[in-house]
Amino acid sequence: MKPFAKSTVAVVGLGLMGASMAWRLRADEAVGQVWGVVHRQETGQKALERGIVDTVVSWEDALSADALVLATPVRVIIEQLRALAVAPHLPDLVVDLGSTKREIVRAMGALPKGTLAVGGHPMCGKETSGIDSADPELYQGCRFVVVPTRRSTPEAVDWVRSLARALGTNPVEMEAERHDSLVAAISHLPYLASAALMSTVDTLAHEDDAALDLAAGGFRDTSRLAASNVTMMLDILMTNRDAVLKMVGSYREHLDALSDALASGDESRLADLLSRIRRARMLWAERKAQGGS
Repeated sequence: MKPFAKSTVAVVGLGLMGASMAWRLRADEAVGQVWGVVHRQETGQKALERGIVDTVVSWEDALSADALVLATPVRVIIEQLRALAVAPHLPDLVVDLGSTKREIVRAMGALPKGTLAVGGHPMCGKETSGIDSADPELYQGCRFVVVPTRRSTPEAVDWVRSLARALGTNPVEMEAERHDSLVAAISHLPYLASAALMSTVDTLAHEDDAALDLAAGGFRDTSRLAASNVTMMLDILMTNRDAVLKMVGSYREHLDALSDALASGDESRLADLLSRIRRARMLWAERKAQGGS
């Protein structure tokens, strides 16, 4: 493998995550060249005009890069990995940015021997998508999960760690199953909770349209994720279904406990539950402010 700083990196998919990555790498001259692979010509034109990539290439030409970064929706990544498994030639290294890892890592394991592959998931994003939402500072300060596969070597993992650091992130290595279990709780469940809240208030608004007129900061913050791209979220939910359903069950238990205390008029019990939850939230915020993981 070429050293990270001298590598030609082809980013497949210049949406929010891919374009933000390419933009940061090119702006900082962190690697030798940054290529983009796009589905729509308009996206490629924007990427060139804004200096996000050095050039836009076809999928076939991208396979001559030193490293291929798959920044498309999860199920598209899986299909792309299947296409790579029968491709006549491959880059030295394949990396992905998918939000779930178990099925992707399995597909990476089917790549030809001699092809290196490492899973990746930067823990950042927005509720908006597409190249128009791209930001070269998007990754700054977040965690970047590095997931080894049966096609990984220490050299390949180090390359991805270098990528993570070049983006301003903090790399952490983790197995695919553990990753998917954790993100089901901290990323995928919040989306469903936000969607359920939005649906609840929308139903109320059909009865009394003042509901949305009165909605302010609290509703805005807690319903923000409901605006996420549905296609992207379907890929995430369907490839991490068991773990997400387990967390939905746990969430329901905690919500039921709060509901039961309120229904029974047990103010002491409700105060105890809410105070404990408040302390947990404050400790998490303090840890994040201090740079903890």
